[in-house]
Amino acid sequence: MSRLPLTAGVLLLSGSVLAQTVPSAPTPAAPTGPVPVRAARLAAPPLTGRVTDAATGEVLPGANVIFPDLRQATATSPDGTFRFANLPRGRFLMQVRFVGYTAVVRTVDTSTGQPLEVALTPAETEIGQVVVTGVSASTEMRRSPVPTSVVDQTRLRQTASTNAIDAIAHTPGLNQITTGAAISKPVIRGLSSNRVITLNNGAKQEGQQWGDEHGIEIDEFSIDRAEIIKGPGSLLYGSDGLAGVINFLPPDPVDDGRILGSVTANYQTNNYQQGYSLWNAGNLNGFNWQVRGSGKVAADYRNRYDGRVYNSGFRELNGSGYVGLNKSWGYSHLTFNSFNQILGLIEGERDSLSGRFLRTNSLGETQVVTGRGFSGYGLDVPRQQINHLRLGTDNNFILGQHRLTLNVGWQQNRRREFGNPADYYEKSLFFQLRTVDYALRWFLPELNGWNTTFGTSGMQQQNQNKGVEFLIPAYRLLDGGIFGVTKKTFGKLDLSGGLRYDIRRITADALYLNADEQPVPAGEGDQKFEAFRSTFRNVSGSVGGAYSLSDKLLLKANVARGFRAPNIAELGSNGKHEGTVRYELGEPDLRAETSFQLDGGLNFTSDHVSFSADVFRNRISNYIFPRSLTTPSGADSLSLEGDRVFRYGQGDARLAGGEVSVDLHPHPLDWLHFENSFSMVRAMQLDQPAGQRNLPFIPADRLQSELRVNFRKVGGSRLHNLYARGTVEHNFAQNRIFSAFDTETPTPAYTLVNVGLGTDVVSAKDRTLFSLYLAANNLFDVAYQNHLSRLKYTAINYATGRQGVFNMGRTVSVKLVVPLSFK
Repeated sequence: MSRLPLTAGVLLLSGSVLAQTVPSAPTPAAPTGPVPVRAARLAAPPLTGRVTDAATGEVLPGANVIFPDLRQATATSPDGTFRFANLPRGRFLMQVRFVGYTAVVRTVDTSTGQPLEVALTPAETEIGQVVVTGVSASTEMRRSPVPTSVVDQTRLRQTASTNAIDAIAHTPGLNQITTGAAISKPVIRGLSSNRVITLNNGAKQEGQQWGDEHGIEIDEFSIDRAEIIKGPGSLLYGSDGLAGVINFLPPDPVDDGRILGSVTANYQTNNYQQGYSLWNAGNLNGFNWQVRGSGKVAADYRNRYDGRVYNSGFRELNGSGYVGLNKSWGYSHLTFNSFNQILGLIEGERDSLSGRFLRTNSLGETQVVTGRGFSGYGLDVPRQQINHLRLGTDNNFILGQHRLTLNVGWQQNRRREFGNPADYYEKSLFFQLRTVDYALRWFLPELNGWNTTFGTSGMQQQNQNKGVEFLIPAYRLLDGGIFGVTKKTFGKLDLSGGLRYDIRRITADALYLNADEQPVPAGEGDQKFEAFRSTFRNVSGSVGGAYSLSDKLLLKANVARGFRAPNIAELGSNGKHEGTVRYELGEPDLRAETSFQLDGGLNFTSDHVSFSADVFRNRISNYIFPRSLTTPSGADSLSLEGDRVFRYGQGDARLAGGEVSVDLHPHPLDWLHFENSFSMVRAMQLDQPAGQRNLPFIPADRLQSELRVNFRKVGGSRLHNLYARGTVEHNFAQNRIFSAFDTETPTPAYTLVNVGLGTDVVSAKDRTLFSLYLAANNLFDVAYQNHLSRLKYTAINYATGRQGVFNMGRTVSVKLVVPLSFK
């Protein structure tokens, strides 16, 4: 095992976290009355401890010891000991984890100065993680009543993917809406778009979420783990969390006195995708930094039916990191993220005789695409260019027994679409969105066992149109909210809940165009957009509990009310939306969506079997969806610019379903795991005619089974953490569709087989030299269309009679990670 703590090369076989009772010094009574200012500023005495194997008593060098809320971490020395010199006084959650062992979670009083003894047992289960998303402070996942999933670094590295959402999309209850290999949008239990909040290290990611063809602007290489909240996330984050929250988190800080790094390279055979990433991090007496630079390039992907899919390649160049201080008073970091992507947009037009893809050249002539496409890694028209920049500050201050966190960020999202074959660089659409966001949380001292947090968060936005085409009006958005959350443990019951009040105002600008479609002053042309102002106020809340019937059996229940304000496209659209192949009209009088969701869960864990079941029922009032407009006679739908016209309207909806997972790990074969999961969603609009009762674009039922073997060491060889896995994923037929107005078509069932193999190669002194991961997706090269693929609705190939473009065929991925140590 490498003794490099918390590098990008450290693997966690399961990342599982189970509460463990470890003898510790008794906690002294909390002082009464105000804490003297001088005492509040003093650091706690050094915290020391030792980590051992519970079965053998042997010390475990290189185990990671982390305080998530303090952003401080270290690793055990060759004798298994660890030491923190700059922790603040107080009670904080500590996590201890080591490759191949079940991690331990404890609440530690740092003011006692007593050494800690932590014993780890070999990992047998994968339930229970420490989560920081959707909770006021770091919480053991099994104690949170809100349905939560964690995709850790190990799973991310073992997965062959093309973007950040694709890397986590096989989590039960999570799917993706795709537009080729580069664009994926998350779907949580059937809901997507602005109903899902995406966080980048706890800060809201604000791009153009309203568009189906707009992806998530996060570098896949920068993710150390992802936390997924399934259910209303409005309590801590405000509007747009109706479906849930996804938080992409970077690596933990490194040990004091260390400077580390890693180099990652990835190649995938199907689309010749190359990816490279360089990471460096250090901690010198509390001066803390991390920096990452990544690049990615991919050509057209292929499948059995379409061959090379013309103009499906993409390119990325990204950077991210932070610099700041970690001291006994807390931490303060300056953060930055830069995501830059250019990608082709697939239209799918074919030659009627040969079935080959067509393109239009700069002279307006239609040509048949031959060979590998346009020019290898080159991109043709239409294409998109996305540049997303975020600068922010992340602060955590310890004020005596109080704790205060403050996050402020500035974001700029520039999204351009180039669609004119005669002018390769003409910007057809150009949205420039600037956002200032903030979040302030005040953690009160524990009072009679209650842990309470108050806070406020919000943002200010301005969006401008700078292209030659206009789909949404320029607008300004201002919102803010206040909230309070609390939690307490009553014996075997962990209870938590809270309330939040929000207000959001959207102000849209009028736009007038002349005969040449150029903006002109009011009254000098035809009105494209009307000016309007819409204000939304709402209250959200949640209450739930987790009850331990025994050490092995846990019950959960949660009741939540969430809300979502309409987005600018739903309120003010007036134009042809290429992404949906329809002309869209907004409705400024829309009301906010509100949801009432019930969640229930059961978790059972033993030495041989782990079982979990999560079910939900979600009633959404004022659910927003587009309706086709008919002619005055009612015979056919209206059309503008050759596309049918849809106007956004509202109704009521009901969604229900859940996820079931079973993990078999027969003792004494602790190296063997047989994991199975099934997820389903049923979604209906109430009081609607036939053909409109099913909500559109709901994922099909999915059954996944994985057989995996893990070996911490292979005899006396230099192969550590060797794994092999085989996965069968069956997507059932989806016939519950929104068939009206030719919105959706049924999707047949299909089955995919994926395999993987990997290991760490270590030196004679157990130092990790490099890690190698091999994966093959769609091993048998099945030709299929996922129900949530937007390419399914591109043009018909008259040579074959098949409509749309199919998903990616077989691909083999090779990934190499080389850890570096500079000090």
